[in-house]
Amino acid sequence: MSRYTGPVCKLCRRESTKLFLKGEKCTTKCTLDKRQTPPGAARPRRGKTSEYALRLREKQKLRRMSGMNETSFSRRVELASKSPESTGEALLRGLELRLDNVVRRIGFSTSTKTARQLVRHGHIKVGGKVISIPSYTVRPGDVIALDPSLKENTGVKLALENAQKKSTRPSFLEFDEAGLSGKLVRVPDRTEMSFPVNEQLIIEYYSR
Repeated sequence: MSRYTGPVCKLCRRESTKLFLKGEKCTTKCTLDKRQTPPGAARPRRGKTSEYALRLREKQKLRRMSGMNETSFSRRVELASKSPESTGEALLRGLELRLDNVVRRIGFSTSTKTARQLVRHGHIKVGGKVISIPSYTVRPGDVIALDPSLKENTGVKLALENAQKKSTRPSFLEFDEAGLSGKLVRVPDRTEMSFPVNEQLIIEYYSR
């Protein structure tokens, strides 16, 4: 499955919930606030939603929030199924500790998409080494640093100001403003993860 390049607001309308794919714009200028019908539908569907559809929509919601294609996402589910802990929690923890998501939660960007761009363009270092793989798994003790040349970048400055103003940084991350870096001090608990989904429905979807 190729990468989606269309209007991301359509994805939010399709899932009937804000996926925050455009960062801060989703709070101030959200299409979903004006148009709540799914793309291509003149009016909401009537009737009861099937059990399969419920699980599919929950899976699609999480996949789109994490910015992954189906192949990569299903591989992540398979990896989580081999974990000794709950498969659903292992899946969410794996997504939470992806480098692109950690960069977003530190406050270097307001969306996963822009965080992925920072990583791919070589602007992020982990433990002093440039890592350009968005799916790289961050481990406790790792220090994630932003290239100092981006200190005055408009997008980065707005993201940092937004994170400071809204206090959105989780407690499992330590932020060093002077060094433009963050440190993962421990793995996150389920309550600290940034994906508001029912993970059990997703696991049931892949177990069918």
